[in-house]
Amino acid sequence: MLNEKGVWILKPISLNCSNIYGFIQEGRITRSMEENKLLFSEILESYKQDKEQVLGWMDIDKIADKELVNIIEEKAKEIRENADVFILIGVGGSNQGARAVIKAFQKEEKPEILYAGNNLSPIYMNNILKQIKGKSVYANIIAKNFATLEPGICFRVIRKYMEEVYGEEEAARRIIATGSPGGSSLEKLADEKGYLFLPFPLDVGGRYSVMSAVGLLPIAVSGVSLSELISGAKAMREYMNNTAAEENDVLKYAVIRNELLKMGKNIEILSYFEPSLEYFSKWWVQLFGESEGKDGKGIFPTACSFSEDLHSLGQYIQSGQRIIFETFLNIEQMAEHLIVPKDKAPDYFDYLDDKDFAWINQMAYEATVKAHTDGGVPCMIVNIPELTPYYMGQLFYFFEMACYASGKILGVN
Repeated sequence: MLNEKGVWILKPISLNCSNIYGFIQEGRITRSMEENKLLFSEILESYKQDKEQVLGWMDIDKIADKELVNIIEEKAKEIRENADVFILIGVGGSNQGARAVIKAFQKEEKPEILYAGNNLSPIYMNNILKQIKGKSVYANIIAKNFATLEPGICFRVIRKYMEEVYGEEEAARRIIATGSPGGSSLEKLADEKGYLFLPFPLDVGGRYSVMSAVGLLPIAVSGVSLSELISGAKAMREYMNNTAAEENDVLKYAVIRNELLKMGKNIEILSYFEPSLEYFSKWWVQLFGESEGKDGKGIFPTACSFSEDLHSLGQYIQSGQRIIFETFLNIEQMAEHLIVPKDKAPDYFDYLDDKDFAWINQMAYEATVKAHTDGGVPCMIVNIPELTPYYMGQLFYFFEMACYASGKILGVN
């Protein structure tokens, strides 16, 4: 964020596109940035004249206002104190963002967080019922219009179970409904049953909803700091508003994606060397896939968890069709360390004695970027100073804005 003198207190995440210039001339990127300069200015102001009512996610102060956050934190505190299990019932954008944060940062063992309403498997649902038997359960049903099949019928199963175990009145206290205000079917059900009802903003799509009540309640239940997460998103918004278009990494990323698409690079891989980012990558895949995959257009988004996926997809990336580009998430400062111990056993890994896993992982990352670049895969790098809720908030807003800008350049709504 910027201090009173306009200096960054905590540096923002940044884009390194130096490896791209071997594939696209820097001048071409500069020209494209200049051509889209007016468009970028319009993007930054567009939520103020949101005729289609879809850009509410840009106004973090509105969707995560203090009064709402206080209500959420109070309810989350009750849940953490009383629940063995918290069930998040939702599909797609209704759980991906929250799940990304929870999987990356949850440290507390209680409550255990389970996910339902994201598939139609009887095996999966029966397993949920087995897991919650005899435990103290709270549930959050999240649905913008409550017309999607998976969360609808799974919530009915969970609701009936909780009413049988606790009675209707106590079950109602343990169920939180997050849906569209203004008379949606879920709001009506919440009124009838007596559930706490939280707003799923009408002008926010599911994949952009993580900074609203949709994402904030489950995240707060996990014990992750909402203030850090929200502060990170606001810091990235500040960066967007205070950085000239030609120097703006968010906009540069959007431009480069579209330039690579023109060159026939129609698959983008989000690659990372930290398994904690697995569910962030799932959120990212939905964000770009659902936003840009229209009118016969769009870049196909997918993700790789390295180093594991180097042993499955690494060969194709290195030597397959040259239709791919990669965006790497690079964590610059690891929060944890582990030293490889010395051992006299002849396992032939003694060259790594006393080396830090973090260092080994970083060397693998750097070697992979080089190998893929040398093999004809354009590689961009998003540098993340640390993996914290603050920087996760920055990442969410970075990619949301980049996706919006990229779609505008591509010509999709």
